Amino acid sequence: QQLRLPPRLLAFSLWHTRTAASASPFSLFFLLGLSQFISLAESDWWQKKKAALTLPEGRRGKKKKKMPTTTHTTTTRSPFDTNNLGINTNNSAPVLPPYLRTSSQSPLHSFPFSPSNTLPSAIGSGIKKEKPSTKMALDKPEIMDFVTRYQNLQGYQNASDQLMKDLLIYCKEIQGQYADENQILKQELRNAKLDLDHATTSRREMQQMLQELDYDNSYMKNRNPYVLILIDGDGLLFQESFIRQGIEGGKQAAYALRTAVAEYVGSQSGEVEIVAKVCANLSGLGRAMRRDGCLDSESELREFSLGFTQAKASFDFIDVGHGKERADSKIKEATRWHLRNYNCRQILLGISHDAGYAPFLDEILQDTDTRSRVSLIEGVATVRELKNTNVHILDPLPSLFRNQKLIDRSGDRAAERAEAYARSSAQAPASVHFFPAPSRASTSSPVMVASPTSPPATLATTASSSWAGVTAKASPPPVITTPLAKISVNVPARKAPEPKVATPAWNPGERGLDPPIPINATAMDNIKKRTGKDKLCNNHYLRGPCAKGDECCFEHKYKPNPDEINAIAHLTRLNPCTSGQECDVENCIYGHHCPSVTGTTCTHPYCKFRVEDHPPGTKFKNAKIHEN
Repeated sequence: QQLRLPPRLLAFSLWHTRTAASASPFSLFFLLGLSQFISLAESDWWQKKKAALTLPEGRRGKKKKKMPTTTHTTTTRSPFDTNNLGINTNNSAPVLPPYLRTSSQSPLHSFPFSPSNTLPSAIGSGIKKEKPSTKMALDKPEIMDFVTRYQNLQGYQNASDQLMKDLLIYCKEIQGQYADENQILKQELRNAKLDLDHATTSRREMQQMLQELDYDNSYMKNRNPYVLILIDGDGLLFQESFIRQGIEGGKQAAYALRTAVAEYVGSQSGEVEIVAKVCANLSGLGRAMRRDGCLDSESELREFSLGFTQAKASFDFIDVGHGKERADSKIKEATRWHLRNYNCRQILLGISHDAGYAPFLDEILQDTDTRSRVSLIEGVATVRELKNTNVHILDPLPSLFRNQKLIDRSGDRAAERAEAYARSSAQAPASVHFFPAPSRASTSSPVMVASPTSPPATLATTASSSWAGVTAKASPPPVITTPLAKISVNVPARKAPEPKVATPAWNPGERGLDPPIPINATAMDNIKKRTGKDKLCNNHYLRGPCAKGDECCFEHKYKPNPDEINAIAHLTRLNPCTSGQECDVENCIYGHHCPSVTGTTCTHPYCKFRVEDHPPGTKFKNAKIHEN
């Protein structure tokens, strides 16, 4: 405040201080030159002011005599002229910002003077005033060095600005991408939370449902367990001691079977139901058992089946009727169905007698679980084919089932009846017939001839051999004048020889062997010679008048002799019966087994019978016998 500056210099100083931070190099050069000019122009003023400040107190009030001042002016060219610096003001680059400058790079240090040497500071006092320089020496190369440095710095500035722009653009793009991704991730997060909530709810519901299903499954598996018994009644037969008792025997057999199976089941017998089904052809089986001699009447078997069915609600004796495979197919299908039922714990099959079940067992025993659930009940010894399947076989029950197959003993019983008839004839009293003796004298007397009672077959004789014929042809009886005493004549009858009981070497089945037919070679040749329409009608000559009548294409008018009838019967038997051993027609004219077997060989080159219709071990001339 003590230092009074001229108004122009004070204004200049204030303006310079305010604008120094944003001034360009050219404006700085201009200000420096202006400052030098002002300092030179007002040097006298500074001298006077300084003198006034240094005068003593007593002399300050006195006016000093004005001293003439001499102004040294030169007409030299200003060294700060832009033309001398070689700077193009039109294409000048922007000034480096003040915050990038250093004290060493400041253009003011390139001058031999500084504003502080010529211009007093606005703050403080006692600044030593130096004598202003009237000439400033500044070389041109130094100025150009500033320009080069400035241009380099300006390049760095441009590169920095471009870098900043690129960074800003890149950041903006990255920010946009991240914003989009962030939005997508937020949406996915919301969806994931919704899915998680839904999955949690669904999982709980599924757990509850699974628990309920597990309970239901366990309940269904353990509900109503049962053991199934399937018996082929045509081969696995109950003991005749049960069958002869009829209905009561059937009930006893059912109870005995259930007791035996309950012992096999063990501790679970009280919880497990036992179901039994016997499949058989009742009529054919009854006839076969009657021929075997174990039954007197087929009705006994039917009553036995009724008792077996009535014994338990789960026990059935099923009559499948005629047909070789009907019982087999029923048992196979029932086994397959019950194996698919988990409640069926065990299946007991009574099929040990039939090798035809071997392929079926191979099929169902492939599964390990199924193999543990299937067993065989043995009556007749199990055939080799079934043993090869490695099926589990239970211990035999000889008290319940027969261990032998049925045999056709009808021929044996005929022989027994003939023997019994012969014995009864030997015990009957002889009948006495009086025949007149030859006429030798009048004293001839009648002769008593004892003859044994004739068998029924000898009673059907011609009229000439009957008692009426004999009496008609005989001479009149003699006149007896003297009564004769009764004479009892006992003539011993000769005992008929006992026939040997013949046992058939092979039993083809229920019907048994067809009775043999005697063959006359000549008659056979005569029948075989007939061809075409001359062939004799088998039905007409063996069964009676042909039902087709005149529409039949075979011969009906020919009258064959008995040998030719036998030949026709033999040729007809070469055709297999469609019912096989199950045929129940008594006068069936077709063959129920092969009649061409001689020894161990089937001599027919075109045999139509199956392999099982021949005795075991038979050799065949027909190479295609297995296709029948």
